[in-house]
Amino acid sequence: MRFDDDAGPDTSEVRDVRGSRVPGGGATVGGGIAAVIALVLGLLFGVGPDELGLSSGGSGPIAAASSAARVERSCRTGRDADTEDDCRTVAVVNSVQDYWKQEFARRGATYGNARTVLFTDRVSTACGSATSAVGPFYCPGDRQVYLDLGFYDELRTEFGPSAGPFAQAYVVAHEYGHHVQHQRGTPGRSRDGRTGENSDAVRMELQADCYAGVWAHHATTTPDGSTGRPLITELTGADIRDGLDAAASVGDDRIQERFRGRVTPESWTHGSAAQRRQWFTTGFRSGDMAGCDTFR
Repeated sequence: MRFDDDAGPDTSEVRDVRGSRVPGGGATVGGGIAAVIALVLGLLFGVGPDELGLSSGGSGPIAAASSAARVERSCRTGRDADTEDDCRTVAVVNSVQDYWKQEFARRGATYGNARTVLFTDRVSTACGSATSAVGPFYCPGDRQVYLDLGFYDELRTEFGPSAGPFAQAYVVAHEYGHHVQHQRGTPGRSRDGRTGENSDAVRMELQADCYAGVWAHHATTTPDGSTGRPLITELTGADIRDGLDAAASVGDDRIQERFRGRVTPESWTHGSAAQRRQWFTTGFRSGDMAGCDTFR
């Protein structure tokens, strides 16, 4: 996965509050079993703090960004995105949103931007105050994606090659899949409150996987909003396999087998490894969001 060296990433789509104090403070997740729990929760993608019961209450404003926010200083070109996790996140956010703007316009609709907030340890959102244990998540209350980049370090430690640049991009694209769902009113279809392999909760997550695949299909041809050239210049078969491996690694059955020693499909909330691979592949092969109706 490579980016246009001469591109200028739009850092306004990412808010960097790493190192800022969050009103309300509190303990953060540490090492040992807590870190394992944080990883498992994070790998389930798309679950907000209110859903996990990790909110410490309150929906106060996010902490003021540090005056030394790194992405504004350092993420100047696509070359930076090739080497740095935070700059890569900025570029992927730009690419994902450029695609969805184009797709919504083609359908006669308007896509509303969602910023990604980079934080460290703890953050306050409209969905509640959350620690890094929640992992990457989308908050519909303020229409923002939240990400502690330490999550990528955990992903590399646990899954090695399955945590390369495109695996990281898949995480971001999946979260923006939830934003697309929110704008299309899809959550209104998922109110059965059940878990299990055929539940609405699983169908929502699989659709977000499919939307991530749709973006990947168009990633190297979608023009960057500022330059008119594709921001992502190369996406190889190995990159796609990396994304598929990441999707499979976070299947409910894989997680349950690894940490519980048994698989209980009736408790699934995100789908099996096979389901997640299948729906990412469906989106990637077709490049058409119309093929992502997991509710049919």
